[in-house]
Amino acid sequence: MEVDIFHLSHSGRCVTIYSGRGGTWVASYREFAATEGEETPQDFHEGAEIHGPIYSIRTGASTIIVLNSTDVAKEAMVTRYSSISTRKLSKALTVLTQDKCMVATSDYDEFHKMVKRCILTSVLGTNAQRRHRCHRDTLIENISNQLHAHVDTSPDEAVNFREIFESGLFGIALKEALGKDVQSVYVDEFGSSLSREEIFKVLVLDPMEGAIAVDWRDFFPYLSWIPNKRWELNIQQMHLRRQAVMNAFKGAKETNCLRRGYALSANPKCMKHSPVPVIPLRYAHEDTELGGYYIPAGSEIAINIYGCNMDKKQWIKPEEWKPERFLDGKYDPKDLHKTIGFGAGKRACAGALQALLVGCTSIGRLIQEFEWRLRDGEEDNVDLLDLPLASFNHCMPS
Repeated sequence: MEVDIFHLSHSGRCVTIYSGRGGTWVASYREFAATEGEETPQDFHEGAEIHGPIYSIRTGASTIIVLNSTDVAKEAMVTRYSSISTRKLSKALTVLTQDKCMVATSDYDEFHKMVKRCILTSVLGTNAQRRHRCHRDTLIENISNQLHAHVDTSPDEAVNFREIFESGLFGIALKEALGKDVQSVYVDEFGSSLSREEIFKVLVLDPMEGAIAVDWRDFFPYLSWIPNKRWELNIQQMHLRRQAVMNAFKGAKETNCLRRGYALSANPKCMKHSPVPVIPLRYAHEDTELGGYYIPAGSEIAINIYGCNMDKKQWIKPEEWKPERFLDGKYDPKDLHKTIGFGAGKRACAGALQALLVGCTSIGRLIQEFEWRLRDGEEDNVDLLDLPLASFNHCMPS
């Protein structure tokens, strides 16, 4: 089923109308473009309830195939992988990744396999993680000490998980990439030294924000000749600042390793809720078939993890947070992987092992040592779909 999209402009605001069999639904263009809106995964899921687990939509000149079930998603990532192994990057990602020079955004070719093999060998693989265990132990011990101190000094004040884990995970990335933590670095191009917080902003926060920045020309390539100077300047400045800081780390062997290491360490997945509701789009470089439907070359593939995890055919009461469901004898332990938290197939997340080691060990330690609750009045106000997980930062240890 194809859902047509019509764009209307009123008072400077672009509105998108989705029209197809079963009715018409409306959302803002900004929301659908998955920049900062929170409606996109739910909208995809609502579309699946109307049109089925696989349907296509038109965004400007592009066709996006939306996959909303685990079976169809794994068919795309594993069975049909040879037809869907390349990336069609946005203008922002093309600049920020130096035209697919990061393993996560590169096409599946010899470069991708070589770089991923090097990263697994030196940083994220089983043997490397054994070597780096001391860094994880230090991280967890430091976090535990901070929380104990917090309980002693401010027992009624909520804890901001992001601030605590952000710094610790960045420290792990620095140690794994450079062999040591870094508190400051002098950058020739800036003519000054940057603090650890400023390094983190330049290497991690700014590029992540830039990666989801949407240039409307991505949807209308035949209008790419129209300048968008303000957007271009912002992305180019992000790229140049990051390159300047990376050049300052003379001991770094892989200029993208530092940011890559942090990005992979910073996403411990948690049972049924993925921090990323829709994974980066894939690209069908040749005609193929998914779920019994013909997929023409040039289509982009959107795998809606939120929709897969809300599939009532796959899960009983999927909207309920019930991690104990996996302890039931009727569930195979492998069912946990149906959440696709780390992807699947040849492009499965290289940092899955480290994320699980950090996440599971940290959660176990914190549950043993503290009792947790949300701030009063926030129990019904938790949004697990917010990309940065900002709404789940504050909890009360006791």
